[in-house]
Amino acid sequence: MKRGTEYGYLRTGRPVAKGMHGAIASPHYLATQAGKNILMDGGHAVEAAIACNVTLCVVYPHMAGLGGDLFALVWDKNEQEVKAIDGSGRSGVYVTKQAYADRGLDEIPSRGPLAANTVPGTVDAWWKLHQRYGRLKWEQLFATAINYAKKGFPVSGKFSRYIESKQEVLEENANCAKVFLKDSVPLQDSDVLVQPDLAWSLEQIAKNGRDAFYEGEIADKIVASMEKHGGLLTKEDLEKHSSTWEEPISTTYRGYEVYEVKPNTQGIAALMMLNMIEQYDLTEIGDGTPDYFHLMAEAAKLNYHYRDKWIASPLYKDIPYNELLSKDFSKKIASHYSWEEAFDTDNLEKLPTIATNKDTTFTCVTDEAGNSISLIQSIYHEFGSAFMPDGCGFLLENRGASFSLDDEHPNTLRPDTRPFHTLIPGMVMKNEKPYMLLGTMGGEGQPQTQCAMITRVIDFGYNIQQAIEAPRWLYGRMWGSESRTLKLENRISDPIIAMLGQRGHDIDRVSDYSQTMGHAQGIVINQETGVYSAGADPRGDGLALSW
Repeated sequence: MKRGTEYGYLRTGRPVAKGMHGAIASPHYLATQAGKNILMDGGHAVEAAIACNVTLCVVYPHMAGLGGDLFALVWDKNEQEVKAIDGSGRSGVYVTKQAYADRGLDEIPSRGPLAANTVPGTVDAWWKLHQRYGRLKWEQLFATAINYAKKGFPVSGKFSRYIESKQEVLEENANCAKVFLKDSVPLQDSDVLVQPDLAWSLEQIAKNGRDAFYEGEIADKIVASMEKHGGLLTKEDLEKHSSTWEEPISTTYRGYEVYEVKPNTQGIAALMMLNMIEQYDLTEIGDGTPDYFHLMAEAAKLNYHYRDKWIASPLYKDIPYNELLSKDFSKKIASHYSWEEAFDTDNLEKLPTIATNKDTTFTCVTDEAGNSISLIQSIYHEFGSAFMPDGCGFLLENRGASFSLDDEHPNTLRPDTRPFHTLIPGMVMKNEKPYMLLGTMGGEGQPQTQCAMITRVIDFGYNIQQAIEAPRWLYGRMWGSESRTLKLENRISDPIIAMLGQRGHDIDRVSDYSQTMGHAQGIVINQETGVYSAGADPRGDGLALSW
C-alpha cells in the first residue's frame, strides 16, 4: 500500500467510467450526454466538445456562455501533434484608463456594462475548431442546446444556490432578473428554466455561423445595449475579433510530457509547479500527508510569484518561456523551499530573478480514433458581468475587470489587449499520444488541481475518479479577496491540519467536496489496452461517460 491510502482516499462516491470507443466528461450531465450523441453520430471529438460546451451555455449559464472566452488543446490523429487555440477576446478600442477616469473610477467595476469591456471569443473559437476538424454539419452541434433553451430543463440544487447567493447582483439588470428570478424569488431546485432569447441567439449562430455573433443581429443587439447602458464596446470591436492558433508550451514530468496553452493563460504556472514537485519522491512522501500538502502549497506560492510577474499580453512582453520552464531554474526556486516552515510571502522578492526583456467549465473528449480535446470556457465570475444585452439571453463576461488601471501592473489596461486568464486546459502525453486530459474551474486553484490530478494518477496510481474525488487544497486568493490562505477540505484530518498550521500556513477550513475547490473532470487513456477511463467531480453536477 502506498503511503496516503490509509486515509481512505481510494473510496469514491461514483465509479470511474470505462470503455473502448470514446469518453467524455463535463460539469453537467445534460451537456455530457449532448456531446456523447455527437460522437455516436460519427462526429470528431472536437465537435462533441463544441456541442457539450454549447449545451453548458444553456444549462450552466452562471459559468459558461456565449459572452465568454475559450481555450483548448487538441490532438488530432492526422496531425499527430498538440495544437492550442486561444479564443479569448481583446479590450475594445475605447476601453482606456482615461475612459474610467472620466467616469470618476479608480478601478474597473466587477459587474455591469463597464466590466464587460472585452470581446467575447467563444463563438469564433467554436467556428475555427469546427472549420479545422469538423465532420458533421455545424448546425447539428446546436440542436440539443436549442431544444433545452426553448423547452426548458430542470434547475439543479447547486445552480439554484448560485442564483440565491448572487440575487442582489442579478436584480441590478432587468434581463438577468427576468431569466433567473421568478416573482423576485430565485429559481428553485427542479424549477424548469426556459430561455427564449438565448434560443434565438443560438438559432442565429447555428444558421449563420460566427458572423451572426460578430457582424449580424446579435452584434447589433450587444452594441445597442452597450450604448444604452454606458458600455464601451463597439461594433468595430466585434467585427475585427479573431481567435488565434498557438503553439502550446510544455514540460516533462517523470517521463510524460505535459502541455498547456501559452500566456495570456496561467498554464505556465502549472508547468513550473510540476518542475518543482518532480524533484521530490512523492511515493515516499505519500498522498494526504502533511508533507504532501505542504509541498503542493509551497510550490504554488513560490511559482505564482513568477506567474503574477510575467503573465500579461505577449503583445507587450517577451515572456522568457525557456528560462521559466527550465529544470535548472526550478532547482533555484526549490532551494528556497523548507520542509519545516512556510515561505514568508513578504520575502517573495528575494526569489531568483530573470531579466525583463473568478468561473469556468471544463470539458474533455476522446473519440474512437483517439482524437482528443481539452477545452475550457468561462464568463469569469459567477454570472460574469451580470449584464445581459437586450434580446440576447446570455451574459457578457467580466474578464476585463481583471485589468489594472495601474501603469506599472503587468496586466495593465490597454485597448485591444487580451487580459490575464486563469483558464487552463491540460493535456498529458505519453509516447507522443494523449494519455490524460484534465482541467477544472476554480481561478487560482486550477494549476493546483491539475497538479493534484497528475500526481495522484502518475505518482500514486489512482484512477481518474479517485484523483478527482480525493480531498483538495487551494492556496491563494478567491474572487473579491486579497487573502492568500491555505484552504483545506474538512475531510483532511485535524492532526494533519494542525501540523500544517505549525509550519506557518494560514489555514481556512472549507466543507467536504467544497465548490471552492472547483469542478474537475478528466480522462485517462491506457495505451496498452485501449481502455478509456473518465471521471467527473461530485463537487459539481458533472457526468463522465465512456462506452
